[in-house]
Amino acid sequence: MITLLILIVTFLLLVLLVVWGHFFRTNFIEVDNENELREQTNVELYQEHKAEIERDHQQGAIDEENYQYLITELDKSLLQDMAATEKQSTKLVNKKMSLAWPVIITLFILVFSIGLYQKQGAYQQLSAAASIPVAEHQNLTPEQQAMVQIKQIKQALNAEPKNSELWYSLGQASIGVGDFEQAVKAFDQVIEIEGVQAELLGAKAQALYYKNQQKITPEVQTLIDKALALDPVDPSTNVLLGMDSFIHQDYQKAIHYWQSVVDSGKENINAQALLGAIGEARNRLAMALSAQDQSTDEAAQGPQLTLNISLTDDIKAQLAQGEDKIVFVYATPADGRRMPLAAMKIMTSDLPITLTLTNAQAMSPQFNLASSDKVHIFAIVSKQGSAGIKSGDFKAEVRNVATSTKDPIDLVINSVEP
Repeated sequence: MITLLILIVTFLLLVLLVVWGHFFRTNFIEVDNENELREQTNVELYQEHKAEIERDHQQGAIDEENYQYLITELDKSLLQDMAATEKQSTKLVNKKMSLAWPVIITLFILVFSIGLYQKQGAYQQLSAAASIPVAEHQNLTPEQQAMVQIKQIKQALNAEPKNSELWYSLGQASIGVGDFEQAVKAFDQVIEIEGVQAELLGAKAQALYYKNQQKITPEVQTLIDKALALDPVDPSTNVLLGMDSFIHQDYQKAIHYWQSVVDSGKENINAQALLGAIGEARNRLAMALSAQDQSTDEAAQGPQLTLNISLTDDIKAQLAQGEDKIVFVYATPADGRRMPLAAMKIMTSDLPITLTLTNAQAMSPQFNLASSDKVHIFAIVSKQGSAGIKSGDFKAEVRNVATSTKDPIDLVINSVEP
């Protein structure tokens, strides 16, 4: 009997240890280890993929345009993963467990155990709780695992339709699989349950932003404005604004938005990931400024062709009957090659205008005005809005112009391409 009592007391202590241990972990551990591991893995994968792309670029396997596209997509993927992890971390930190829960469970366990022992005289068996198969979905792809997670969340919502955490998790998981419509609906449910909060408006804005092909539409802008009115340094909203600025290569704005979140000192942000993104934006900004300075220097030192572009009165009258048209202005080598050495795009509403073609408008650093002694210069009013001379386009051209020319060149658009 003594041995049995010792076993029972030991079992009760273990149960209470689990209950109270869970309580203290929930309320006092500020950092989610799983989120940290996910964030570290995302960063490591980002660095590996970036190194591969840069190596292929240096070896000539991919050209500059594809290199820039791949790097932009890789940055976008990292920022999306960072934003999703941050939202999940926010919910975990903000939701703390009440002290009443472990107290009630403790009292229940003690009263139930004493009553059962008095009635039975001894326990015949101690039943173990069913365990969750951790490795059940290890062989699935990340997308398949996300779909399984969404299915499980929906099943749980059938039993708890007012559980805001489940709705929020459904929204984040839906973004992960690209179901932005479902994500928006899920965040609407969270707002309905919890009320209007900056972080929830920011999460919905992100889902709509992705749904609209990474564009800040009027609807997205309205959500952003409401979120910032409630909290000017709301992490979800400022991360979104920084990400959009980064994608559009406005690195200074991206740094501003992300730095404001870091400087806010909020506990529910991933400062390390944001600082990494800020560092990358600063590197990109420095490279862009360096390239701009180099381009400006080259333009100042190289050929400068001054063009006076205008329309004849009859063509001006024809264009006045329709919408504003694009005008392509460019110079091609006089030796017959068709790739432009310099090109600019203006509108017919800008005419007449005086502009200058330099090496700064070159399609590539090696193929510019300085690479040819003579050029043909064109000004094309495009009916379809696409580059090249097509039937029905209005045009002006001056041939065999020396790139060393200093005098202004008149380009009068006075003919129609047959």
